[in-house]
Amino acid sequence: MTAPAPPRVSTPPDRRPRVFPGGLAAIVATGVLATGCAVPATDTVAPPPTPSGATADLTREDLETWLDGLVPAALDQTGIPGAAVSVVHDGELLTARGYGYADTGADGSEPVPVDPQETLFRVGSVSKLFTATAVMRLVEEGRVDLDADVHEYIDFTVPTSFDEPVTLRHLLTHTPGFEERVAGMILPPDAEDDLRAHLVTDPPEQVFPPGTVPAYSNYGNALAGYVVERVSGVPFEEYVQENVLEPLGMDSSTFAQPLPDGLAQRVAEGYTVDTAAAGPFEVVAGAPAGSLTASATDMAHFMLAHLGQADRPLLEPQTLDLMHAPGLDEETLGTLAQGPRMALGFFEEDRNGRRILGHGGDTQYFHSHLQIYPDEGTGVFVALNGGGHGGIESLRLREEILFGFADRYFPAEDAPASKAEPTAVEHAAMAEGVYESSRSMYSTFLSVLGVAGGQTRVIAREDGTILVTPGPETMEPTVYEEVEPWVWREVGGQRLLAMRVAGDQVEAIGFGSAFTLLPVDTVRTASLALPVVAVSVAILLAAALSWPLGALMRRGRSLPAPQPAGRPARILARAGVACALAALAGWTVVVSLVMGFQEVPKGVLYALLGAQWAGVAAIIPAAVALVGDIRRRAGWRRCLGGLLVLSALIGVAGFAALFGLLSPDMSY
Repeated sequence: MTAPAPPRVSTPPDRRPRVFPGGLAAIVATGVLATGCAVPATDTVAPPPTPSGATADLTREDLETWLDGLVPAALDQTGIPGAAVSVVHDGELLTARGYGYADTGADGSEPVPVDPQETLFRVGSVSKLFTATAVMRLVEEGRVDLDADVHEYIDFTVPTSFDEPVTLRHLLTHTPGFEERVAGMILPPDAEDDLRAHLVTDPPEQVFPPGTVPAYSNYGNALAGYVVERVSGVPFEEYVQENVLEPLGMDSSTFAQPLPDGLAQRVAEGYTVDTAAAGPFEVVAGAPAGSLTASATDMAHFMLAHLGQADRPLLEPQTLDLMHAPGLDEETLGTLAQGPRMALGFFEEDRNGRRILGHGGDTQYFHSHLQIYPDEGTGVFVALNGGGHGGIESLRLREEILFGFADRYFPAEDAPASKAEPTAVEHAAMAEGVYESSRSMYSTFLSVLGVAGGQTRVIAREDGTILVTPGPETMEPTVYEEVEPWVWREVGGQRLLAMRVAGDQVEAIGFGSAFTLLPVDTVRTASLALPVVAVSVAILLAAALSWPLGALMRRGRSLPAPQPAGRPARILARAGVACALAALAGWTVVVSLVMGFQEVPKGVLYALLGAQWAGVAAIIPAAVALVGDIRRRAGWRRCLGGLLVLSALIGVAGFAALFGLLSPDMSY
């Protein structure tokens, strides 16, 4: 939960982002090599077509000229306050650049420019790469087995729904099968993160057999971090500090929350947009999944280590090879393995025919990406301290930098051939339908988020291509063509979808390594469920307003009150209508608060649950009242009104049952 930010006093008079080159000479002089890696965002518009020839040599001069021409203008346009970029190549830090402001001066103080060496950023889920690296150190030492049941290493039982054990391999590839959880993800600035308590309290339900459905899981990664803690015998943060950060010379980095005194004054302020006040320090629950704070130059050290170019190797070459290879194959993934897959911690982010491994990270205010090119000996890290005006500007800017870097310095030797598979028309027809992301809430009231805007429609076109709306990585309608059986490539782009089939229907569509689209039952589709609940609510609102208005009209015209026959049932039905409307309004507010990482008291949730059930119970008196009106021949208007109210109560009850609003489980 975060406190409201104070109002902004003023905007810095000079909004032109400043550029501060990193101290390359000083770093080389002290024998410190930097590393870092960045991941392209998954939710941006399609990139421009891949160039077919090299556009520039990767030199410090050309890279800095290109970055300086791109990033400052982009910050001004997007409303992102500041950015840092570091690039490593051939065993050294090629450049580190700072742009814009670490502190905009919103509180009336002097603005502070970003310095790539001194300014620290919260890197969000890029932290998961450090957790995976810590796990692989223990694997290398023979202290843990990637394929052993994780219960061999922990002191509590993770609730599971399937016979197959959950392993570290599953945790590092986002395939343990857990649903999403958001409760307590961001804690108040003065809170202490207790890793074990975070894992034990309201754990997510396991909804997929392990190893079969990629479904990004913060809980799973945090659990991997707890294995590190239990096996090593020291707190996770201490183990990473002593066995990953310090050996690499990352003395400006820490998983600790709050930050140590020596680092606390160097962290950038986080913003929604550059005209807003800074947000509070974010305490990330489940530290292994997202609590790292680091500088751009420190991240360069990490990139070099994973490129096998660090002065002091962190992992043996064979361990790096294992970590960078796909973690699962067709044995459990089936044909999803033909698309992008997870390595052990890293996403496959290939572009232009080049092997790229990476990871992205987002908190409420900070946004980062890390990529390494193992075959080219190159790595890129990007960090931003704001989201921008429209919410996805940080994603667009990161892709502009990362895709632009790949296309400028490592273009494709040949443009990918476009050839339609003979099976395209048949397979497109089998894929047609509505889908939801595997990274969803299934057992709680937050399952309503799927119908509220989280569904994707696949439409088969006559030419054998498919139109995906929205594209899972573009957020806009995107056309894909089948380039191999069950593998589809974005037309004019490089993003891939891989499909897995059961019988004559596509049962899963994999994308982005750790994400899957799963078919939605017809009754749960937004095109059916939303109109039903909208019409039902409109009827109930009209009825609720008509009852007092009718009473006023009768009183004004001195008309007699309705006959007492059926009055108790009618009163109960009206009370149920009020409860159903109040519950839906309350759930709308609660979902908005929860998705903004605001804590909602359990008492409020149970009150809404009770009101929702009262609306369901009102179906019985509403039916009794309607039957009584029909028997008494109360008139077609009254009977029609009663029928509409009964139908609307049934519509709302069905919606509530389908989307978890009647579930007694108040976890989220």
